[in-house]
Amino acid sequence: MNDAALLKNPKTKKLLFSAGFSWLFDAMDVGIISFIVTALTLEWKLSPQDIGILTSMNSVGMVFGAAAAGYLADRFGRKKVLLWTLLIFSVASGLSALASSFWVLCLLRFITGIGLGGELPVASTLVSESMPASQRGRAVVLLESFWAGGWLVAALISYFLIPTYGWQIAFVIGALPALYALYLRRAIDDSPLYKSGKGKMASQSFTSKLNSIWTRKHRRTTVMLWILWFTVVFSYYGMFLWLPSVMTMKGFSLIKSFEYVLIMTIAQLPGYFTAAYFIEKFGRKFVMITYLVLTAVSAAWFGNADSAGMLVAAGICLSFFNLGAWGGLYAYTPELYPNSVRSTGVGLATSVGRIGGVIAPFLVGYLVQHHIQISTIFILFFVVILIGAIGVLLLGTETKGKELTD
Repeated sequence: MNDAALLKNPKTKKLLFSAGFSWLFDAMDVGIISFIVTALTLEWKLSPQDIGILTSMNSVGMVFGAAAAGYLADRFGRKKVLLWTLLIFSVASGLSALASSFWVLCLLRFITGIGLGGELPVASTLVSESMPASQRGRAVVLLESFWAGGWLVAALISYFLIPTYGWQIAFVIGALPALYALYLRRAIDDSPLYKSGKGKMASQSFTSKLNSIWTRKHRRTTVMLWILWFTVVFSYYGMFLWLPSVMTMKGFSLIKSFEYVLIMTIAQLPGYFTAAYFIEKFGRKFVMITYLVLTAVSAAWFGNADSAGMLVAAGICLSFFNLGAWGGLYAYTPELYPNSVRSTGVGLATSVGRIGGVIAPFLVGYLVQHHIQISTIFILFFVVILIGAIGVLLLGTETKGKELTD
């Protein structure tokens, strides 16, 4: 079934757009911080290492948020945990506008990260469990495409508002999703699969669920997913949170850097849409391996580009293929575990990935501080991304058309 048919069904369309807008707000918050740190570098005289610490704090919170929300969603329901995570990151984002010092802002970004990290795996599990097998992969990739919309909104806010009104206005706008949670409370239901197995899911302890994903039946899958999530998140947060700053390091003004990153961000949308098409036509493994390899090539190209035209072209390819791979990642992961531990398995894989998101921005800050060339840093991302692609090739199993059952 194609995208048009998927969107013609009122029930699936409503769920996709309702969860999608929560995803958009999540992306908007993550995207905004990459632009804010560029402005704060000038206002607060932050060093590259300070930037690495600040951007990593989001991911530290995400490590805990993803692991906790995955288990809680298996215990209390996908919908309930989705609403609470949305409220947590919205309120913390709004309070960030009042931060008067670097370390206060770091604390608030940690709390924001708890909500952000919890919302993403729960939303993808909810949508995955609510769709028929023939539409499931495409639906989750389309859900993930809202991430590009969030980054686009973040880029627009940063380009038009931050230079005039200051970085605080971006955080104030980041508090708006708290109001959206009131709409979601009535707009969506828990997935049929969760409701049918509610008693079994709620009765298992976290330890038993953790043991379950490491049994012989699921061990290969868990190893593959943890490698894949770590490499994808490491490379994404290492590259994309630094994009505006990298552009300024290459000699472009703050406004011009925001403008170029805005152009690169637009390329994320066709990346998602092509992945949504290919994932049901050729399968999950094809999309993951192809898009990751081309992301790695784009990273090496971007790191070595030395003109505005080459930087923008490489950045467009980087956005296109990396975000297409993200769409495949969120579609693929929930399909690899049974109903009773699905959200826990997805949450833990996401949590391991977020550890990469903690390390990468800090590592880039450290390398920049010690005068390591940008080209060398992006070769590091080239290698890491290829490791993720090889992991899928050797350890991954195809799940196209698979029914989600125990």
